[in-house]
Amino acid sequence: MSKIYAITNQKGGVGKTTTCVNLAASLVATKKRVLLVDLDPQGNATMGSGIDKNSLKESVYDVLLGEAALLDVIQRSESGGYDVLPANGDLTAAEVQLLDMDRKEQRLKLALKDVADKWDYVLIDCPPSLNMLTVNALTAARGVIIPMQCEYYALEGLSALVETINQITAVLNPGLVIEGILRTMHDPRNSLTVDVSAQLTEYFGDKLYRTCIPRNVRLAEAPSFGQPALSYDAQSKGAIAYLALAGEMLRRNEASLKATEHSAV
Repeated sequence: MSKIYAITNQKGGVGKTTTCVNLAASLVATKKRVLLVDLDPQGNATMGSGIDKNSLKESVYDVLLGEAALLDVIQRSESGGYDVLPANGDLTAAEVQLLDMDRKEQRLKLALKDVADKWDYVLIDCPPSLNMLTVNALTAARGVIIPMQCEYYALEGLSALVETINQITAVLNPGLVIEGILRTMHDPRNSLTVDVSAQLTEYFGDKLYRTCIPRNVRLAEAPSFGQPALSYDAQSKGAIAYLALAGEMLRRNEASLKATEHSAV
């Protein structure tokens, strides 16, 4: 059964798209089949995967509006080895158009319903705001991965996001859980980083990934070449960190599956 994760944070610039692209490539490196869904009108995950957002004939916009089938719109990231449901500026219009549609919060969930099992993992890159696109992602997902920087204002935004997730769980998606909190742009020499990490550990416990993503020049450079860091510079600290994250995710999922099987006996 496919594992669908929304990668989101209402604060911009925390590494959502970087995480989507590099985690997708890292999961592929572990022999998993991956679909990356770009739900951000900026289309950065699309471009970072080596797909030109400006030359798209159809995009996730057409899928959400029911004007195209998801499988017909998917493109392949040659540099990353995963499939992409691409996005561009057209998606901005969808935010408004969805408001007048039936089951407006479930358009992505319905589009994925019969095809998601073609992939082991579906990663959804959300826009940096709470709008109908983000609600669609949270309604379709089974888990939420929250990338965040270890700084004071990030903690404030995190509490608001947790409240949003709780509301979605109560009204639209009772199975939704916080899968993990990912520390990005991490600098262990910074005392604030250490303090915030301690608070995150206290509040979220095992939900906090042990893996931290460091500040890394190669991670920042790779998108301009339309590549994940793993294909741009596999030896870079950023690429190695995302491989470690993929491994940590797989071990968690394996442990969770064993626990479920044990309790069923």
